[in-house]
Amino acid sequence: MNAINQPVKPAAERAQSYYSASLNFESDYPTLQGSVTVDVAIIGGGFTGIATAVELAERGLKVAVVETNKVGWGASGRNGGQVTGSLSGDEAMRKQMRNTLGEEVDDFIWHLRWRGHEIIKNRVAKYGIDCDLKHGHLHTAMKASHMDELKSTYDEALRRGMGGDVTLLDAAGVRAQLGSELYCGALKNTRNMHLHPLNLCLGEAKAAESLGALIFEHSEVLDIVHGPRPAVVTAGGRIEAKQVLLAGDVYHKLERRKLKGLIFPAMGGIVTTAPLGELAKAINPQDLAVYDCRFVLDYYRMTADGRLLFGGGCNYSGRDSRDIASELRPCIESTFPQLKGVQIDFQWSCAMGIVMNRIPQLGKLSSNVWYCQGYSGHGIATTHIMGEIMAKAITGDLEQYDTFAACKHIKVPLGDQLGNPMLAAGMWYYQMLEKLR
Repeated sequence: MNAINQPVKPAAERAQSYYSASLNFESDYPTLQGSVTVDVAIIGGGFTGIATAVELAERGLKVAVVETNKVGWGASGRNGGQVTGSLSGDEAMRKQMRNTLGEEVDDFIWHLRWRGHEIIKNRVAKYGIDCDLKHGHLHTAMKASHMDELKSTYDEALRRGMGGDVTLLDAAGVRAQLGSELYCGALKNTRNMHLHPLNLCLGEAKAAESLGALIFEHSEVLDIVHGPRPAVVTAGGRIEAKQVLLAGDVYHKLERRKLKGLIFPAMGGIVTTAPLGELAKAINPQDLAVYDCRFVLDYYRMTADGRLLFGGGCNYSGRDSRDIASELRPCIESTFPQLKGVQIDFQWSCAMGIVMNRIPQLGKLSSNVWYCQGYSGHGIATTHIMGEIMAKAITGDLEQYDTFAACKHIKVPLGDQLGNPMLAAGMWYYQMLEKLR
């Protein structure tokens, strides 16, 4: 059966989340019909695909983005909305990249931490994107060993000239920032940010479109044609290009022969309360985003209309939770007892692409077909960093791309069947270690 004649599953509606209920505008891009010719075809309308499209369009290339559902439908439009300088897999990067970068590896990783912030801030300002962008974040400690980690990060920040952005807080200092008794300390960082991710993704898509990019929704890619002139094929059409970027993260099943066993889904749950009124100022008077130091952490922030958006309880089995609100309510109430019995208006899940060593995966499937995936729960900033790196690579600047592409990754036999149980076992192991510290 030819790919173009294969049955196509219907496009899914957006998750019934706070984000989808508070859009500035809904996307309404056409379904791909007929043949289109561009410089670069991008598969995936999330942050990786859209951010790369903006970068390439700004460089004068003709770009087409093709998305199975709607722009920002997956993790890009469902995540916790925190933009922080934490890189998943930074220690693994340091070990592997030392062979390539030598003594410059520490500087490379440090500057990488903050590059996503710069890209997002500049893009929001340049294109007038309304996404509730705010500064301020607390990385909280629940025990003394956590404070040791935060002190190390704080000391490095001071060495790197970030003294004006970071403050190390004791328990009393945290209580001055949050209406919670849960924490023994925290690292406050005013360079870190939080925002409405779906409005950011849609705003960036609009920016790409204004630069001449073509965007197609409800257009599942059934096949990638390799060769001197690669193409992507959907049920209704075909995009021919000079180069193709596969940017679907964990949401696609394309190129399984080469990509199967490299990335695995982990399901995170998020809820949003009813508007809290004056209570919002009592529990979070400075409107900070927060996450804690645990391996399986809780994270939260206030929305623009004064709701508590709270996530946690990552499920490494790859299966959705049946009742996210029931799972997260005890976490909310232990953090903020004053919210006991609070009404929860929205609950939804978010599938994150987890890589065994937590290093983002950049590579080539053939000479002119690229892929970029695997942010392991740190997607907002990292996708924008990778979008810039991939745009540079596609236009001939391979330096940063080669640094990532040289990293070795574990390929798990049987893919999700074995990979997700391995992740679940790893999560259990690190949780046990954490309890012993």
